[in-house]
Amino acid sequence: MVKPARVVRSLQKGQHTRAIILEAALGLASHMGLEGLSIGALADVTKMSKSGVFAHFGSREELQIAVVKEYHAKFEEEVFFTAIREERGLPRLRALFERWVRRVSVEIDSGCIYISGAVEFDDRPGPVRDALVAMVKAWHAALHKAIVLAQEAGHLHADADVQQILFELHGLILSLHHDARFMRNPGAVSRASLGFERTIQFYATAEGLGVEAARIPPSKQGAAAKKRS
Repeated sequence: MVKPARVVRSLQKGQHTRAIILEAALGLASHMGLEGLSIGALADVTKMSKSGVFAHFGSREELQIAVVKEYHAKFEEEVFFTAIREERGLPRLRALFERWVRRVSVEIDSGCIYISGAVEFDDRPGPVRDALVAMVKAWHAALHKAIVLAQEAGHLHADADVQQILFELHGLILSLHHDARFMRNPGAVSRASLGFERTIQFYATAEGLGVEAARIPPSKQGAAAKKRS
């Protein structure tokens, strides 16, 4: 059955309004944390009534979960979906990490909801914490698969501990976020990149190092070798 045009327009308007509210909520949460979100604050930012905002989310908890999912969708679009276009192996793993670093660099003046949310909800069980954990686990699963594929491609040693590599890469991002956002250390991004290079040097096979070298322009190979030493 075909829906009347008026109903379709009403649904489209509702979806558009919800998207506007969600975008505003994401901006607030990035600066104030998920706990800083409220129906009232969103009503002020969007110039809507509280009842109008409430009609789209129903509760503060539902709003927080929607923001977590929206953040994850944007993260996937900017980091994951662009990186997986790269060749399987170290090229893809490098692309994932570099785009992750780029995302954190952009968020220095606002904040990463994954990281701030972990601080806010680490000891507070409930649906919001569950949503945060699910999103982070999904990202870790993507990284885990990229590392395994790099092993299968012969770029990383077959006996390398995949979970340890994942732990080290995530640790670099946490250090980057801390030093760049809290300490305001201007060299944090370079240190994170250097940490990645050293991690790759430790776990990569000769074939993997060869693939890496082949991707570096001759004019930059000297600088890259100096950075690794």
